[in-house]
Amino acid sequence: MTATSQPRTQLLAATGAALSIGLVLAACSNGAGGGESVEISFLVDNQPHTISLAEDLAAAFSEENEDVTVTVDTRPGGGDGDNLVKTRLATGEMADVFIYNSGSLFQALTPDQVLVDQSDAPWIDDLDDDFVTTVSTDNGIYGNAWGATFGGGIIYNRPIYDELGLEIPQSWDDFMANNEEIAAAGYDPVIQTYGSTYTSQLFVLGDFANVAAQDPDWAEEYTANNRRYADEPAVHAFEHHQAVYDAGYFNENFASADDAAGSRMVAEGEGAHYPMLTNTVLTHTQQNSPDHVDDLGFFAIPAQDADHTQATIWQATGIYIPQSTEGDELEAARDFVAFITSERGCELQLEHLNPGGPFPGTCDLPDDVAPLLTDIEAYVEQGRTAPALEYLSPVKGPNLEHILVEVGSGIRDAQSAAERYDEDVINQARQLGLDGW
Repeated sequence: MTATSQPRTQLLAATGAALSIGLVLAACSNGAGGGESVEISFLVDNQPHTISLAEDLAAAFSEENEDVTVTVDTRPGGGDGDNLVKTRLATGEMADVFIYNSGSLFQALTPDQVLVDQSDAPWIDDLDDDFVTTVSTDNGIYGNAWGATFGGGIIYNRPIYDELGLEIPQSWDDFMANNEEIAAAGYDPVIQTYGSTYTSQLFVLGDFANVAAQDPDWAEEYTANNRRYADEPAVHAFEHHQAVYDAGYFNENFASADDAAGSRMVAEGEGAHYPMLTNTVLTHTQQNSPDHVDDLGFFAIPAQDADHTQATIWQATGIYIPQSTEGDELEAARDFVAFITSERGCELQLEHLNPGGPFPGTCDLPDDVAPLLTDIEAYVEQGRTAPALEYLSPVKGPNLEHILVEVGSGIRDAQSAAERYDEDVINQARQLGLDGW
């Protein structure tokens, strides 16, 4: 699961960007120096909404900086795109500005050796602390934010909660008590959609913030092979997944339904809870059940102890400058990176992207945003969040989704599933050359 914003299906209202006009003018008035024309290149992935946003940003920046031309270039996604980025950085042929993953994949670029430290940039102070951890090393902060975050937790149907007088559960016992009342009222308490197998992972991946709340060093120690999913506190996520299946709380067609069907079921009130990514459910609902967007809410997967319940957040993509960019091009590149999250840049991001959560930098969500997003924003404002594990550790086995389908189908129990997953990650960790494996 990677942090990408979805194509926007309708235009949102104008942004309430926090960046002052003075900052925008300061960012754009430096120019390329000496009145000489400068051309810089901007490398983005090849998704249509990414390209259209990049081209509009380039045009808008050049309108305000007539001596600078920004040329947009594209690369493939997936492994081919990763290889191209690493090769161009290694050979000094990287574009002057480029977007790329934050988190563990960013760390694999060896940023101290190939990227420009942007710690002194004017937008740094506006970045969310969780995002900063995913684009920085001990020696510098290398990335601004491209796009928005999204949450992984429980998407719930607000009308069902209102009808039954339920409160947002803070602990796992609260959640199961709500499920009992929902089942008694004739609704499916928890939607599962194993027709889209990746969705089976949310009870585990979305629980990571709760693990981090109990053991802040868990991700670092896991990467060093000193923590296990088969042990507490991480094993509770597997146990919770089994407990919901054992209680018979899943929808009848859980084995074949896909993520679009699950999104419709929670939006239209056939089921009360859907453990899922917010951007996926919101996009499906806007496309297929637009009258029910305001019926969706979000809460973090409850921990055993309410004091540990936090929301797991998938972070935005980063915007970087390679060390191969120098002179007037470097000055123009720094101005362009600042422009992307200026007031005009935020307006363009909102026109092209469909946020699944708050922006981690200077851009703000509109006032008329879906309730699902304001629910996530509340966790961020309260400091009750942590990045998803994939932003803190490169260790993730390929078979987690299939192992969790087995748990959620009564084929395998939670403890053996956690132990099997611990075995699953060994080869991947060794292939990465991590110490301690």
